[in-house]
Amino acid sequence: MLGMAAFMDWRGGLKTAQGIMWFGIGGILGWPFASALAIPFLLEETALALIDKIAFEQFIWRVLNGVTRCLIVLALGVGVDLFFYHSLVVVPFNIVKYNIFSGSSKGPNIFGTEPWHFYFRNLLLNFNIWFILALLALPITLLRFGFSQQVISTQTRLRSLVFLSPFYLWLLIFTLQAHKEERFIYPAYPALGLNAAISLHFLLSSFGSTDPRRFVGHIPPNLKLVVVGCFMTVTITTGLLRTLGIMTAYSAPFEVHKALVDTDTDLMVGNICYGKEWYRYPSSYFLRGDQRAKFIKSTFDGLLPGEFSEAKTGFGFWPTWLIPSGMNDENQEDVGKYIDISHCSFLVDSYFPDSNTSKDEPHHILNTDVWEKVSCTRFLDTARTGLIGRTLWVPDWELVPDSYRRKWGEYCLLRRRIGK
Repeated sequence: MLGMAAFMDWRGGLKTAQGIMWFGIGGILGWPFASALAIPFLLEETALALIDKIAFEQFIWRVLNGVTRCLIVLALGVGVDLFFYHSLVVVPFNIVKYNIFSGSSKGPNIFGTEPWHFYFRNLLLNFNIWFILALLALPITLLRFGFSQQVISTQTRLRSLVFLSPFYLWLLIFTLQAHKEERFIYPAYPALGLNAAISLHFLLSSFGSTDPRRFVGHIPPNLKLVVVGCFMTVTITTGLLRTLGIMTAYSAPFEVHKALVDTDTDLMVGNICYGKEWYRYPSSYFLRGDQRAKFIKSTFDGLLPGEFSEAKTGFGFWPTWLIPSGMNDENQEDVGKYIDISHCSFLVDSYFPDSNTSKDEPHHILNTDVWEKVSCTRFLDTARTGLIGRTLWVPDWELVPDSYRRKWGEYCLLRRRIGK
């Protein structure tokens, strides 16, 4: 967002170096593919630089300035990694290398693929009408330019297209990738918001016209205000219901872990185990220093996270340069990542009434002879909840038809009973 703002702001001169720097910081310290959002702005400034020799020389110096700043950030990042890993590691390069140049047996596709419309469905679900407005930004802008009675300069037309293009570019690039995840679209959220705002601006300007030669010019202003107010109220309310629905339906993994740190007792010491709920494990930051996260066998047959060594060797912090055993880049299961459930002091598990059990995924919550509940929170049962209930917040009121109400399971932190 800071990079886009720098490229867009021409007040006081072109800020190419700042734009490159901000995108570079995001790509180096965050995710290197996010830098692709800078392509339309760099192409625009390249085109401007080709006008004359002086402009081109100034452009080259601005680019070199920005690249130099990025190299400084990269050097600092490599230095920190060198301290912790005891080897020369360029993390952004490794990310690009694995995801693009690693071959068919490796790379992102081994972690699952989705159809081309995955991001369209996801963005429509989370942004409702604003995603549609973002998609319509380019045709609405072109229509505005074509039918506007005002003189619009060529520079304004080109700048508008440049401002709109990052969202379309990002959506195109990642729609073409077989492996898709919701988090991959996060960097484009500011561009989505900008496109949607431009569409809304043009639509409101057209709808607010008082030209008597147009139909909308004869609509009473108060009626226009009511229409716009209803539209904004519905879209904002839908967004709030979506946010509230997600928070109330899926916050259980964060809630149950609070008992591990809020309860000041020696009984909360030991291994915290995860079976089928391994992928909802939030972070070791939710555990105390005398607690350790461990995995037990489930039906998942891929590679689970490893543990940093806690051996007191070398200098500085724990020896983060020691690679955990069994790690690989082909998502192959490592049985060394599991411990026997008998070594678990605590277990995080979920239960849904209609869910199936297996040898590796029994209903531990129902095994009250071995496990007692420490903290339980309801968790949305998506298999028994209808589309409306999965999409938005629906109150648990008796007057709401059962087919629209949300159905719940349990998400619990269990403690092994003494002697079991």
